[in-house]
Amino acid sequence: MSKLEFISPSASIPLSGAVKCGDLVFASGQVGFKPGTQEVVDGGVAAQTRAALENMKAVLEQSGASVDKVIKTTVFLTNVVEDFPVMNEVYAEFFGNHRPARSTVGVASLARADLVVEIECIAQV
Repeated sequence: MSKLEFISPSASIPLSGAVKCGDLVFASGQVGFKPGTQEVVDGGVAAQTRAALENMKAVLEQSGASVDKVIKTTVFLTNVVEDFPVMNEVYAEFFGNHRPARSTVGVASLARADLVVEIECIAQV
């Protein structure tokens, strides 16, 4: 069995930013926080999607992976019917020609009422 490496384990919440297992990185869900804070970015689903993806990129890089090594993402949206087109546009711009597998799930809510999108991924190192 591969050794597990916990990337940025948090003392205040019971999770890590990512877990590395062999040549895979499992990144925890990222939300639209301003980097290094728990302050939500202004600008609705577009801004939160962009921030979540940038936060995901930072976790991947800290883990020794990169955006172009993402295999699979899962996107959670609190209003999938209205917000999907905007999220999808930002997502496509972020990944460019790289097309990881993706699931998009509508959820009733996220960890805070002011959050509208969360994105997690699996990547290769």
